[in-house]
Amino acid sequence: MTGVLLQVDDLAVEFDTPKGPLRAVRGVSFQVGEGETLAIVGESGSGKSVTAHTLMGLVPLRARIVSGRVTIEGRDVTGLSDKEWRELRGERIAMIFQDPLSALNPSLTVGYQIAEMFRRHRRLGRKESRRLAVGLMEQVGIPDAERRLDDHPHRFSGGMRQRVMIAIALALDPRLLIADEPTTALDVTVQAQILRLLRQRQRADRLGMIIISHDLGVVARAADRVAVMYAGRIVETGTVAEVYERPAHPYTLGLMRAVPTPRDGGAPLEAIDGQPPDLLAPPDGCAFHPRCPFARDKCREVDPEQHELGPRRASACHFAEEVMTGVHTGHG
Repeated sequence: MTGVLLQVDDLAVEFDTPKGPLRAVRGVSFQVGEGETLAIVGESGSGKSVTAHTLMGLVPLRARIVSGRVTIEGRDVTGLSDKEWRELRGERIAMIFQDPLSALNPSLTVGYQIAEMFRRHRRLGRKESRRLAVGLMEQVGIPDAERRLDDHPHRFSGGMRQRVMIAIALALDPRLLIADEPTTALDVTVQAQILRLLRQRQRADRLGMIIISHDLGVVARAADRVAVMYAGRIVETGTVAEVYERPAHPYTLGLMRAVPTPRDGGAPLEAIDGQPPDLLAPPDGCAFHPRCPFARDKCREVDPEQHELGPRRASACHFAEEVMTGVHTGHG
């Protein structure tokens, strides 16, 4: 990896609820370099999207950063004002939101929404902004772009709306791109087209990219490294090959066993038993231990720290080596 674009250190985000504080993100740390794609994976409610929105300075209502630091290209952005964030978003860091239909304004044409990036940030006139918007639409593969510039979002298919979102995100040539479930609800052909488009732009501009996803197939095609989240924590990190071939955390192992592969010979898939923990009252010790076939007394009493397994390879499991080798010595 070359220059570090994003550094996240011990980030914790807490929500105020009627039942008390809920810590949705608990001590998350990672980094993203130029031209690198990091995928953050996990079940719904694991803290993926809260982490992504926090990196954009879009901390949800009733939530606050309680600890940690986020650095973008060496600049600490944790305490920026709303005005400072508005200047940073789009220019240095941009996001493709999960649902383009709700993220786009239904009352405004797609051309207006793309061109707005140039009017607000570059102070360009209407004619030049529209010209650049047409160019972006062509770059992201929207046919007949000049004619479709004045169409509203509902006139576009799901895949084309996602391309509009990508055009808006890439308009100002950001250094870092966050894609939150960029292929959700798209058929596999359109998924492949969207991922190919993102990869092309990444290679051309040395973009750093974060893909938030629960789809392990998408991650396998798009990412260089993986961070697996569970109950607000990153429990495993490594390259795609390392994590997929030799999971080092029981939760990751469970995710892999729930996905069909050409090697399983049609064998029944295995679900992870139980439910994610209540983050208002998380269990003692490791948050995964109530669902974990490897759990022992230590797991119920001591929350494991990240255990280094190699260069940029780590697992928050007391028995990571045992999980990796597939040798299960039973409960204790």
